[in-house]
Amino acid sequence: MRKYEVLQRIEEIGVVAVVRAENSKKAKTIALACMEGGIDSIEITFTVPGADDVIKNLTKEFGDRLLVGAGTVLDSETARIAIIAGAKYIVSPAFDLETAKLCNRYQVPYMPGCMTITEMITAMEAGADVIKVFPGSALGPSFVKAVKGPLPQAVLMPTGGVSIDNVGQWIENGCIAVGVGGNLTKGSSENMTSAAKEFVKKIKEARNRN
Repeated sequence: MRKYEVLQRIEEIGVVAVVRAENSKKAKTIALACMEGGIDSIEITFTVPGADDVIKNLTKEFGDRLLVGAGTVLDSETARIAIIAGAKYIVSPAFDLETAKLCNRYQVPYMPGCMTITEMITAMEAGADVIKVFPGSALGPSFVKAVKGPLPQAVLMPTGGVSIDNVGQWIENGCIAVGVGGNLTKGSSENMTSAAKEFVKKIKEARNRN
């Protein structure tokens, strides 16, 4: 799958499910529940034991039906392990130049976490495809609107603090998508599917208002 196709898929649905499951079985349960609710992009964080195996197993089982990325990637070595395992995109809590270079080399989207305008510009100059606004809970949707003033070209996706109640505001203020963890991936499969449907619905409504 080409880089632009991955980015289009993420933007189309507008939600990436951030998965911190304890094993492959739980990650598969979350993936199935999210897919049932209309979300086909999940980020397996490298805080998960054997995260590369989880990525490999999900990619093998679901193929292109599920867009599997790697999260909490702190360095280029981890990024390469994730890409070899099948990760279609790389997400980091902070910008790292060597990780940006590696992702560009393999033409895999890189989404580093940034909090300041300086960090964002540095990441964009290094070829970051999406800026992860992180932690979203500390910055809030109004931060996105402020960033879009001097940086209208910035492609933003918040993670942390995104909920059903505020997801519409994040989208209306200029984000192409959101990353959602516990507010989506906790509870029973039925609850996760219901939450996924609600997130997708709220994002569509917000986009229609823009």
